[in-house]
Amino acid sequence: MTPKQVLDMAKENRARVVDIRFMDFPGIWQHFSVPVSELEESSFEDGYGFDGSSIRGWQPIDASDMLVIPDPTTAVIDPFYEVPTLVLIGNIVDPITRESYSRDPRNIAKKAEAYLKSTGIGDTVYIGPEAEFFIFDSIRFESSRNISFYEIDSVEGIWNSGREEDPNLGYKPRHKEGYFPVPPMDKFQDLRTEMMLTLEKIGIDVECQHHEVATAGQAEIDMRFKPLLEMGDQLVWFKYILKNVANRHGHTVTFMPKPIFEDNGTGMHTHISIWKDGNPLFAGDKYAGVSQEALYAIGGILKHCKALCAFTNPTTNSYKRLVPGFEAPVNLAYSSRNRSAAVRIPMYSMSPKAKRIEFRTPDPSCNGYLAFSAIMMAVLDGIENKIDPGDPLDKNIYDLPPEELAEVDSAPRSLEEALFALENDSDFLLKGDVFTEDVIEKWIEYKVENEINAVNLRPHPHEFFLYYDI
Repeated sequence: MTPKQVLDMAKENRARVVDIRFMDFPGIWQHFSVPVSELEESSFEDGYGFDGSSIRGWQPIDASDMLVIPDPTTAVIDPFYEVPTLVLIGNIVDPITRESYSRDPRNIAKKAEAYLKSTGIGDTVYIGPEAEFFIFDSIRFESSRNISFYEIDSVEGIWNSGREEDPNLGYKPRHKEGYFPVPPMDKFQDLRTEMMLTLEKIGIDVECQHHEVATAGQAEIDMRFKPLLEMGDQLVWFKYILKNVANRHGHTVTFMPKPIFEDNGTGMHTHISIWKDGNPLFAGDKYAGVSQEALYAIGGILKHCKALCAFTNPTTNSYKRLVPGFEAPVNLAYSSRNRSAAVRIPMYSMSPKAKRIEFRTPDPSCNGYLAFSAIMMAVLDGIENKIDPGDPLDKNIYDLPPEELAEVDSAPRSLEEALFALENDSDFLLKGDVFTEDVIEKWIEYKVENEINAVNLRPHPHEFFLYYDI
């Protein structure tokens, strides 16, 4: 879409407001609005100024002025605002040099796609994330000097099977039995359908929606695969739409990886494939019908998995899900059907076009632009350096004898461990200036100062249960 076409679109839809959006460093969408009269064809070159020092992880106060340049190809009419509003996603640039900002996550995704083409390996990388989430009725939490608690509630929560509900009609999924009961056990079919149709309304292709394994409203809606940058844009729309549909019906959606104790966590199995000149690079005659390039790609992911987790599993809560021995995909191995391996080769279809690899470790707390770019860089490093992934692991990992299991490496046990791995294994990300030293250093610094230290310094409620009577 050209700038003129965007202006025509605004007029056709009687838009009175333009919402400019961009992603902050950790991964939360930001926005500001201007009257539609302030949008001209020149706006797509001149941009709009804002204070970059007020955005998490960005500029110091003595160099705070930044510009956001709207991308005309991202124009969408917002499905929630009362006043017709045109939404444009922007790219961040320096107002003096006009250079793209190194810490703009969308810029990193753009550079990743450009780097792929420069290698000659392929021209398109397709990403297909399966972002799970929870739908709750209520969430209460507090963390202060003398009090710390959280309380989740859901009409579906099995813990409410004995609650007075005037009347309590039962039909609450037991722990780990939420995949796929029909209503009335599944209480959110209509809500998920509304989410799905709203996604389609703004042009996002959806493959399916369903209840997930956990009690208390765990769910999944799958988007059809798209090129990396486009999928980065779609993932932020995805989170925005699901949260707002739930909100207007009196529910709340979270993408926290592990909000409920002793039930399944929330993952984001991420499918990836590389194509060149319209042909799939990962189809072949090797194991499970993949190519040698696909096996090398798997080798790249397994080699760099611990560093990747700093971006694909970027919260302290992520590692409440990634616990060895509890069916989480933490084992650094690959298989055609074994879902406990970090990398799986889906076998639903033997069509060459369907051949891809599935990285199962990530979760949806991530910044999609950064996570997808990092995964692609690991894949390319594997192909370029012919990294052998070893033999597939088709056994049930949890039935392996201890001596055999000891030979299977695991994903990091904590965010701190993942950041340490990133600090010592970042060269593959720096190729083509996709990630920069500045980005890596700031990411580690931000996560340590604002998340790891903040969590480590606070007493945990369960510590009182364990130790108060000492």
